Amino acid sequence: MAGIVGYGAYVPRYRVRLSDIASVWQKDSAEIMGGLKVAEKSVPAIDEDAVTIGIEAGKKALEMAKITPSEIGCVYFGSESHPYVVNPSSSIAAEYLQIGPNYFAADLEFACKAATAGIQIANSLIESGQIKYGLSIGADTAQGKPHDALEYTASSAGAAYILGNKQSEIIANILVTSSFTSDTPDFWRREGMRYPAHFGRFTGEPAYFMHVISEGQKLLEKSKLKPSNFAYAVFHMPNGKFPRVAAKKLGFTPEQLGPSLIVDRIGNPYSASSLTGLAAVLDIARPGQKIFFVSYGSGAGSDGFIFETTKKIVVKQRKVVSVEKQIENKTYVSYSEYLKHTHTL
Repeated sequence: MAGIVGYGAYVPRYRVRLSDIASVWQKDSAEIMGGLKVAEKSVPAIDEDAVTIGIEAGKKALEMAKITPSEIGCVYFGSESHPYVVNPSSSIAAEYLQIGPNYFAADLEFACKAATAGIQIANSLIESGQIKYGLSIGADTAQGKPHDALEYTASSAGAAYILGNKQSEIIANILVTSSFTSDTPDFWRREGMRYPAHFGRFTGEPAYFMHVISEGQKLLEKSKLKPSNFAYAVFHMPNGKFPRVAAKKLGFTPEQLGPSLIVDRIGNPYSASSLTGLAAVLDIARPGQKIFFVSYGSGAGSDGFIFETTKKIVVKQRKVVSVEKQIENKTYVSYSEYLKHTHTL
């Protein structure tokens, strides 16, 4: 099977504290932060959108992979906040990254799992021998209507993954992948609506937990592995509570989950959520370690992967600005500034 030959993550440096949001709406910040297990979230610069964020992540992935961009045979861009309804984000990113012109391309939308679907498609194209390398980008400037529950967690970030099948280049092999999908509309946005709508508590059961846990069990059965066989576990993070509950139900420990929990400090960047968590794990992983990974997208579905790191990861880690360093590099903005950055005002 194919594997990861390069990855990159980009976290904007701006942050807004949840306590500042709660204060504006005269809410109990301690109660909100305690329930969500999130303290602050990342905010895009005033001139950033999903494409520019995805390009930044793609540049980092190319820098790590050390391949010629024109060798990439597909570009998939997963997002809920594509800046254009008509005009693909994938081709804009590919042009800037000097990929092409002979490549498969598509913008993908499946809520927060669109980019992991892109990884599965790229993996299949590589395995079938149609392309040499494939790129999947997940990036969002996630929207949350003011005074809605989503406003406290919807954030911004991007992650990009380049896949290939040359073993001398691979930092993490894909051992197993599968998906679990159903028509469960817990979250949606109709054409012309600026902000998404949701069913509130319905997003937990039967949406997030049914899909993530079912896919997780499927991965374990398919691979014949146990939670104890893994060094790390990564899940989609709509808030800080859900991945912790899912991990516990599947038998993973807080120590296995902890390194991926970026949500506590940057919120939920939708299509980039689980993939940025994976990047944080790959930043510190050692050779020969297995990583359990399950994404989630409302509507609803989960993509699962089992990765195993190789000796090459130690060399390539030196070429990356870690997710941790990007999270620590931050500038706080007020609530009114946050509204300007997200073009709400």
